[in-house]
Amino acid sequence: MKLSNLLALNAVVAIVFGIGFLLVPGSVLAMYGATPGPQINLTGQLFAVELIHIAVLAWLIRNVSDGLAQRAVVIAGLVANLVGLVVSLIGTLSGVVNSLGWSAVVIYLVLGLGYAYFQFMRPRPS
Repeated sequence: MKLSNLLALNAVVAIVFGIGFLLVPGSVLAMYGATPGPQINLTGQLFAVELIHIAVLAWLIRNVSDGLAQRAVVIAGLVANLVGLVVSLIGTLSGVVNSLGWSAVVIYLVLGLGYAYFQFMRPRPS
């Protein structure tokens, strides 16, 4: 696997969810069991801003060859996806979100494993 492929995958997932949360936050959040309302919709749209930020950043940096920049992106992706995994797992197991919450758990797990691979397993060029 190449880092550029992981970053492209991260960008696609983030932009798809980001557009959904931006344009129809109530509908997306209702699928997860949240009761739509002005505050929830605004929260979803603010979440969309960060998802779009991640999508654009991941897409633009996917072909950067600088080792220091790659390491920074990998560490940031690993930390963010591990935190997202823990939060989504707690929310799903506690019943805060419905069974669709497992989709978030899986997404954070897959992306987190990808970033962990590049941080800990992939040999570094000498």
